[in-house]
Amino acid sequence: MARLLAIALTVGSLLWITALLAAAALYGTGVVPAIVYGAASLVCHQRPERSFVVADAQFPICARCAGLYFSGTLGALFAWSALGTAPRNTRQLLLIAALPTLVTIPIEWLGLSPLSNAIRAGAAVPFGAACGWTFVRALRAEASERSGAAASVAL
Repeated sequence: MARLLAIALTVGSLLWITALLAAAALYGTGVVPAIVYGAASLVCHQRPERSFVVADAQFPICARCAGLYFSGTLGALFAWSALGTAPRNTRQLLLIAALPTLVTIPIEWLGLSPLSNAIRAGAAVPFGAACGWTFVRALRAEASERSGAAASVAL
């Protein structure tokens, strides 16, 4: 089951970024892009000034979410290239990876400096990649442990 969840997480993230790109490219052409924009609005504020523009249309998610989702997908894909061992020190990894985003938020809220969409997206990349990598690696390790335990019981 854990292996299926790892596969579902990876494939789902690929489908989500594909849907986001397609919705922006097809903006205003039908119901499917509208559904994607509506679904994206459930998890993102979609503020125009904080969103990239793709094919003359506002991207369905803000720049920070784009950085998270795209790098999360890359992290999940990269996790398949490594052994199915459990990641170590995940709390520290995720905390360190979140620091760039955690630094940008008060800078914006306090009005200390305007941040570009590229900075917002770039600051989110380490956290997204670390999350995708950690979740898939953890699920793969769980699947390996269970299959190893099942094999030893069968012997």
